[in-house]
Amino acid sequence: MVRLLLLLPFIGLMIVPFYNVREPHLFGFPFFYWYQLAWVPLTSLLTYIVYRSVPRAD
Repeated sequence: MVRLLLLLPFIGLMIVPFYNVREPHLFGFPFFYWYQLAWVPLTSLLTYIVYRSVPRAD
């Protein structure tokens, strides 16, 4: 069930018209760019959470 977290970046970045806007700006970057850049660390965090929650077959 926790593996479904890996679908969030896919869904969040799949709907381009949702984030294809200029406002609001963050540190001079339009929303289009910083929204996508925000997904990079968030995706890493979600991947880490899924990795830690799935039992290993040691």
